[in-house]
Amino acid sequence: MESNVRVRFAPSPTGPLHIGGVRTALYNYLFAKKYNGTFVLRIEDTDQTRYVANAEQYIIDALEWCKIPFDEGPGKNEKFGPYRQSERKELYKEYADKLIETGWAYYCFDSSEALDAERKAHEAEGKTFIYNWHNRAGGTLINSLVLTDEEVQNRINSGENYVIRFKTPQDELLRMEDEIRGNIRIDTNTLDDKILFKGDGMPTYHLANIVDDHLMEISHVIRGEEWLPSMPLHVLLYKAFGWDAPKFAHLPLILKPVGKGKLSKRDGDKLGFPVFPLEYTNDATGDVSRGYKEDGYFSDAFINMLAFLGWNPGTEQELFNLEALIEAFELKRVSKSGAKFNPDKAKWFNQQYMQTKSDDELTDLYLPILKEKGITKDKEFVLKVVSSIKERAVFVHDFWDLSNFFFETPTEYDAKASKKNWKEGTAELMQELITQISSIEDFTSENTEKEIKEWITAKEIGFGKVMQPLRLSLVGKLAGPHLFDIIAMIGKEETIKRLENAIEKL
Repeated sequence: MESNVRVRFAPSPTGPLHIGGVRTALYNYLFAKKYNGTFVLRIEDTDQTRYVANAEQYIIDALEWCKIPFDEGPGKNEKFGPYRQSERKELYKEYADKLIETGWAYYCFDSSEALDAERKAHEAEGKTFIYNWHNRAGGTLINSLVLTDEEVQNRINSGENYVIRFKTPQDELLRMEDEIRGNIRIDTNTLDDKILFKGDGMPTYHLANIVDDHLMEISHVIRGEEWLPSMPLHVLLYKAFGWDAPKFAHLPLILKPVGKGKLSKRDGDKLGFPVFPLEYTNDATGDVSRGYKEDGYFSDAFINMLAFLGWNPGTEQELFNLEALIEAFELKRVSKSGAKFNPDKAKWFNQQYMQTKSDDELTDLYLPILKEKGITKDKEFVLKVVSSIKERAVFVHDFWDLSNFFFETPTEYDAKASKKNWKEGTAELMQELITQISSIEDFTSENTEKEIKEWITAKEIGFGKVMQPLRLSLVGKLAGPHLFDIIAMIGKEETIKRLENAIEKL
């Protein structure tokens, strides 16, 4: 049993939250709740050039819709606040200075032009330029390892641009443990001296997230595998500060439906599915990106689908509500390999959840759609409609196509079905059926079915000769629920009217 679990979801507010980010938040949430821990939201907005004004609110709204709200974060239980890195920037310089004092970091004054020249010189020799132990004090690079303390201070005082780099240890074998991937070994000689603090007075992700995770007492860092290459630096930073490192777990990528490469917005646009939880409008371009909510997905179906992209419970069970996911979730059951996104499976989950919703709940969702179409029917009638069609629906917005004939008299008839089922003599047969229907007093589904079937049997004709044209007359096509349920619901008068229309038009 894990004790005092504190996890964080730390997105950058650079645009809408991709479903890969939502899954990272979900796994953090499930892990926290399983061990009665705390789920923290931290906004990593140190890169001000890519900052998008409405992105933070979008992230919060998305977590709320998914029913995985944060316990601590901006404006909520600010025990370790502030929770926006841009509001903590004075803090990071203090920690960067500590690393310089202890010899774990150094000042660099190299211009971008000089670094470009260095890079090109290496490429000309067929090598890759890495700023680390083999050249940091070699003479061509200008940093505090080759300058005197006085020279360094003069450069800083004169306003010269500088960065602070981490001094990666030489000739060490770094042994690390990942909760999903197991043992990882890295030769420190292959690592570069990453920038920790930039000339604009802002920290890089590496320094800020280590400092924040430590100060916010994060016990487990559960994040996407794109951060796996940064794990050695982060482990070394904990060592440099003399802090205990949290446990790390790097989640697999969500892959394109074809299985190669990371799932992108372009894949969704091309294949017709959303990659964001909520619809998003780009204020700068006016572009609107689709969202799962607006496309008609239930949030619990979306979350269930997302949980299975990279994790499985080890059983055949696929349908889990949030409470069951919390109980079943274990990091050791998260896959190391990428999870292929399947748009059809997403729809399947929604259809399964459709069947678990009460008719009353679904009716409340359908009534506004009917109102938009100018249709006002009492709730009890709509409830019966929903009950008869929901098994065939994937989304609530499918209800209209599946049930419009309950509310409107068909004006058109399916051409293929008409050609096949409305033959010579059908009109006369339907006219006889009208006479028969007119005489039925108990117009319940059961009684109407009984009387019409007795009439067909007495006439010694095939049931299809009556049933198919009857359905075509009432529905406009050969679709819909039990025929006599439709008859009972639209009533005798409307049934006769529709038969008369069909006789006239077909």
